[in-house]
Amino acid sequence: MKTLVIARATFKEAVRQPAFFVLIFLSSFYLFWSIYVSYFTFGEDIKMYKDTGLTTIAFVSLLLALLTSSSTVADEIEGKTAITLLSKPINRRQFLIGKYLGIEAAVLAMILILGAMFCGGVWYKYAYDLRENAGGDPVFATRVSQVLQVLPGLALVFFEVSLLTSISVAISTRLPILVNLVLSIALFFLGHLTPVLVKSTEAGAVNDLVQFMARLFEFVLPSLEFFNAGPAIATGAIIPWTEYIIPSFIYCLMYSSVALCFAFILFEDRDLA
Repeated sequence: MKTLVIARATFKEAVRQPAFFVLIFLSSFYLFWSIYVSYFTFGEDIKMYKDTGLTTIAFVSLLLALLTSSSTVADEIEGKTAITLLSKPINRRQFLIGKYLGIEAAVLAMILILGAMFCGGVWYKYAYDLRENAGGDPVFATRVSQVLQVLPGLALVFFEVSLLTSISVAISTRLPILVNLVLSIALFFLGHLTPVLVKSTEAGAVNDLVQFMARLFEFVLPSLEFFNAGPAIATGAIIPWTEYIIPSFIYCLMYSSVALCFAFILFEDRDLA
């Protein structure tokens, strides 16, 4: 119950901050404006719109999570307000779990808002491209299938941001906002690039140190390419919920749990006075 109280307060703080509305406004503007942009893909503009739209939603949701985790965890610790809260019958683990759940609720709210706009954009853009290419009127079932393809992608976006949020919360227990932003964004890009680095080391003769570092990154860092819906979008396939989304959720849950346990260790002996 105490954890939920902290989560509710964190959620209210997240959605009331100016960054929440600014990120939604900028993302909404991009999702609307990019409908009318020609990607020069010979009739496959809808695929580019889906891919860039999901990437945009993932990145702005990650920014919200990073800013909120820094302001509600790191700033409260540095500002000595966390000690006031922890002086009540609330332990440090309840404090961190409540903060994490509150951030997750704010991220979910943003993804639901932008996801609804994005699905509407996919629905409209498919018909718009057909009319521009003199392809006739769109079939209702085809438009529905186009929208259904991005729904699993939105779920994967939430899983990816949830995983990175748990890491950001752990970092926030010890480091300030700027370092947290740099490290978390670096993890975002490295998590997507690690499979490419490993394949490049296997393709040809490279230095042993480079190969070792690539393997180390693959072992330690989260494999964020697991949450990438780009290959499915490129082939026009719908990502299966039972065969792919559920295993992705389990991977996210396990890695996030490990990151939160690490956050407990870092925060347990943190001097708050």
